[in-house]
Amino acid sequence: MEKAYELWRGFQDRVLGPFAGLILIACTLLALLEVFRRYIFGASFEWQQDAVTFFITSAVFLFFPISQRHSEHLNVTVLLEVLQSLGPRGMRAVEMIKLLALVISLVFMSLAVWWGIPEVEDAISYETTTESLGFLMWPFLAALLAGFAFMAITMGFQIWFLIQKLQGRSVPQEERIEDRMRD
Repeated sequence: MEKAYELWRGFQDRVLGPFAGLILIACTLLALLEVFRRYIFGASFEWQQDAVTFFITSAVFLFFPISQRHSEHLNVTVLLEVLQSLGPRGMRAVEMIKLLALVISLVFMSLAVWWGIPEVEDAISYETTTESLGFLMWPFLAALLAGFAFMAITMGFQIWFLIQKLQGRSVPQEERIEDRMRD
């Protein structure tokens, strides 16, 4: 399982993250070009706003699993912090709560992907477009589903390793992005 996790982390670090980053850079450059065109030449592309909006959100969707892996997402931690201060039993309770939250989240992500597939199929068959009519919607919906599916895979690994940890086995530790940036 650890070998599969290493491959998954490699895919995220070498493919998914850089791909999402390139999309964000391209959208930033397009937005800057559009500011220049609008204020210098008084003209702009009709599709530019949709492009920037939908491509940036797609990049964010694709970055979901990386944020999940590093626990760099929105967390409500007050209860967990109070329990951690209670010693070993509190720490075990924290791990159990995290496990329950991960299982519920995995089920939610899996159902979102399952129910989202027909939405992508409908967008393809009806050729649904963005408001500017410049782009088909299905690639952006597919990016959302891919982000959710990749996040579910990450959660699956986290559940497995948390169960292993609760059984007293050693598990790979994931460093936080902010800690990596300090080094």
